[in-house]
Amino acid sequence: MTKQKKQQSPQESMPTAEEVQAELAKVQSMDDFFGKEGVFAKLFASTLEQMLEGELTEHLGYEPYEAAGRNSGNNRNGRYAKKVRTSTGEASVQVPRDRNGEFEPQILARYAGNTNELEEKILAMYARGLSTRDIAGTLAELYGVDISAATISTITEKVWPLVEAWQNRPLARIYPIVYLDAIHIKLRREGRVANTAVYNVLGVDMEGQRDILGHWLGDGGEGANFWLSVLTDLQNRGVADIFLACVDGLNGFSEAIRAVFPQTQIQRCVIHQIRSSLKYVSWKDHKAFVADLKRVYRAATREEAELNLEQLDRQWGLKYPMAVRSWQANWAEVSTFFDYPAEIRRIIYTTNSVESYHRQLRKVTKTKAAFPTPEAARKLLYLATQRITRQWNSPIRDWPKILNQLAIRFEGRFAL
Repeated sequence: MTKQKKQQSPQESMPTAEEVQAELAKVQSMDDFFGKEGVFAKLFASTLEQMLEGELTEHLGYEPYEAAGRNSGNNRNGRYAKKVRTSTGEASVQVPRDRNGEFEPQILARYAGNTNELEEKILAMYARGLSTRDIAGTLAELYGVDISAATISTITEKVWPLVEAWQNRPLARIYPIVYLDAIHIKLRREGRVANTAVYNVLGVDMEGQRDILGHWLGDGGEGANFWLSVLTDLQNRGVADIFLACVDGLNGFSEAIRAVFPQTQIQRCVIHQIRSSLKYVSWKDHKAFVADLKRVYRAATREEAELNLEQLDRQWGLKYPMAVRSWQANWAEVSTFFDYPAEIRRIIYTTNSVESYHRQLRKVTKTKAAFPTPEAARKLLYLATQRITRQWNSPIRDWPKILNQLAIRFEGRFAL
C-alpha cells in the first residue's frame, strides 16, 4: 500500500521568524520591504495561502488530519498554482483543492484575481501601528490566518534602520516653500503618559514636488526653542536657503527661523490668525466681526487691506481691542502673501498643505492610546508617511508659472 504524502499544514507553510529574518537582512530600502520582490510581498503570498487553507477547512467541515475527515465523502487533494494581481505586480499562490472539485475559493472570487484591497488591509495594520498581538489577532479573527507575533515583530523591528536613514538623509540645497507645524501624541515616558509634540516640516522643492523632510519628537509642548533645533538639523542636512516659510502663530517662531535662515520671508497662517483673534470676540458678534475681517485678508492689494484694517479698528477697536491689536501686531507677517500674485498667494497664505498631511496622520495615531517608546512612535509615523506621500506624484498646480515668479523675486538666490 502506497503511503500518502503528508501535506503541509497552513501554519507549516508560513515562513518562520528565522526565515523572515534572513530575508530582512537583505533589506536596504522601502522597495526591498514593500516592493515587487520585497519581504512583504513574500509574506503576503503565504498569508493568502493560509486564508485559502482556512476557507477549505470551513468548506470540508474538519481540520487537516482530523478523524472526522475519514469516510466524509470529500477530502483535500493537493494544490495548484494561480497568479493573482497585487499592487506590486503578479504573485504566485498555491490554491488548495478538494477531491470532489466542489471547492471555489471565495477570497479569490471576492477580489476577482486582484488582491489590492486585501493587501491594503494587511499593509494598513503595519502602517497604523497596531501591536504584534493586535495584528495577529485581527488576521485570525477576520480571515482565520495564524501569523505568529514573533514573525510580525521581526518585520516591524527591521523598519527601524530605515526610519533612521530617512530621518538623516541629505536634503535639497534650496526649498522655495516650507510649511512648519506640529501635532501632538501620547507618549509613555518614565512610567507616565505625556502629551508630546511631533514637529513636522513639509518642503516644496525646485520641481514643485512636496516632501516630508522629517519628524522630530519634542520633550514637552510645542515651543520655539525646539523649532530652532529642527531648523538647525535641516541646515546640517544640506538646506542652504528657504524662500518662504509658512507657520502658525507660535510665539518666537519667526526669531527661530531667522536665527538659522535670516533671509527667509515668513507668512503667518491667516486661518490661525483669524482663530486667534476670535477668542477675544463675543460669540454674538462673530458673524459681523468676521464679515468686516474678510475685507482685510481678501483685499486685492496690501494698500486696500491696510485701509480696511484701519476701518476694522474704528468699527471694533473700542469693543474688542485685543482682537484688533492681534492683527496690527502681526500684520508684517500675516500680510506677506499680498506681495505675490494669486498663484503663490493661494499656496502660502495658510498652512493647509501640512495640516492636510496631519489630518491623515491623526487617523493613524488616534488608534494608539499611548506609544510605549519614542521609537514605536517614529516607526509608525514613518510608515504612515511613506503611504501618504506615495500619492504625491504631481507637482503643485501652475508650478512652472510659480517658479518663474519666484526666480524674479529671489533673483540673487535662485539656483538655475
